[in-house]
Amino acid sequence: MYKKEFEIRWSDVDANAHLANSAYTNFMSHARMSFFNDNGFTMPEIAKHQIGPVVFYEHMYYFKESFLGTPITVTIEMDGLSEDGMFFKFHHDFYNHKGEHLAHCEMLGGWIHLKERRLTALPKVLLDLAHQFPKSDTYKTLTKEDTRKHGKKPQNLVL
Repeated sequence: MYKKEFEIRWSDVDANAHLANSAYTNFMSHARMSFFNDNGFTMPEIAKHQIGPVVFYEHMYYFKESFLGTPITVTIEMDGLSEDGMFFKFHHDFYNHKGEHLAHCEMLGGWIHLKERRLTALPKVLLDLAHQFPKSDTYKTLTKEDTRKHGKKPQNLVL
């Protein structure tokens, strides 16, 4: 399990004086990029392959409030990876300084080729690294169908 520690700043709280939902997203994003970097997916390495991570969805579950000045820990475990590495799924958990569980998030993402602007498989060197990521107890090999399991499809606005 990967862990990243933060302290809740003034800019992280909302009008209710607790950690804002947008701050959870920012902490997860920062933790993921640290996770990738610490596991060999450095900015120069992914730039060399002209790829970048994209988020398909983040499903949040909130359990307990957290407040200004409180230290929090964000954890990451890989919950799934497609055979070619194109799709990945992470579990994020948030804990306060007492170890109390604040929130859980299921996040699904993929890799996009930055020049071609389409989803792409991971190059072998990065796929080999991804197979070494810490895995959850519910880890599975992802398929394209897993990316559509919620049945959401775009519906354009009729003008």
